[in-house]
Amino acid sequence: MQVRNIAYLCITLISAVVILIYGQSLLVPLVLGFLLWFVMREIKVFLDRMPMIKRSVPSWVKTILVSALLLGTLGLISNLLTTNINNLAQSYNEYEPNLELVVAKINKALDIDLLETLKEHSGDFNFGNILGSVFSSITGIIGNAFMIVLYSLFILLEESNAQQKLKLLIPEKERYHNFMNILSKIEESITNYLGLKTFVSIITAVLSYAVLWYIGLDAPLFWAFLIFIFNFIPTIGSLIGTFFPAIFSLLQFGTFTPFLTILGLVGLIQIVVGNVLEPRLMGSSMNLSALVTIVALSFWGLVWGVTGMILSIPITVIMVIVLSQFEQTKSVAILLSEKGNVD
Repeated sequence: MQVRNIAYLCITLISAVVILIYGQSLLVPLVLGFLLWFVMREIKVFLDRMPMIKRSVPSWVKTILVSALLLGTLGLISNLLTTNINNLAQSYNEYEPNLELVVAKINKALDIDLLETLKEHSGDFNFGNILGSVFSSITGIIGNAFMIVLYSLFILLEESNAQQKLKLLIPEKERYHNFMNILSKIEESITNYLGLKTFVSIITAVLSYAVLWYIGLDAPLFWAFLIFIFNFIPTIGSLIGTFFPAIFSLLQFGTFTPFLTILGLVGLIQIVVGNVLEPRLMGSSMNLSALVTIVALSFWGLVWGVTGMILSIPITVIMVIVLSQFEQTKSVAILLSEKGNVD
């Protein structure tokens, strides 16, 4: 019987992974739609804390206002990003010769055969292709923006009937209260994570923008937005966010001074915000093991790419909360948690 259960578990896990991979085009916009709905819901909750708005403004009016605000913000961001991406794509051919200039300077300074080998292989390295993959990921999200917003709006419309449906699905009061308790824990954890992570990411992006603008890097707004997005990727996100504008500075300027300046100043901002400010604000609220964080990052990155990396922490936190509510899976939640406390 135990062997059969293990076999069923393996088949279920394999089936889930296959569905996640091949259903990516449907599932990713749906998950992002739920995330956007969650943000819209939290904004409405914030507005309801003001007695005047709660009494005098109907719920449907608040829904329209919040939707219009988010749509306007997303439209502005999409427009700015599209403009910056097009400018960078058009200017790339002008920057490409600077790569050979940089390699020549390295060869002249160090004068070793290893750099000759590097020069031979530099033709295989195409920063444009790497940058293009990042562009395609971002433009893919922008391209799916309509579906994401559509999903979130329909979820918001369904919210008014959701509680009544749940009561019919779970007629037992104790089970219903337990289920609502799980949802409450998920909401609290995700709200804390998204709110604080967004706050520290905005600080990092604004300070980085000031540095990149002062240096004179082209499209500093795009690179700052890239730093903001990559900051949601745990552990390696800040490194990648610093690496891309630094490498691009070699293409634009053909010298090492801007490259080292960006690495030093933007890297210092990442270190101070990531290792001083963020731990003080977030503490251990995510309750995830460091090893689990890396494994989740790798798995969701493999399945859903950059979007999966960004969503890896919220998804894993939800898994820990849900698994901790059942005796059969509580041991798994303990293993995934930071210190084993899942109560």
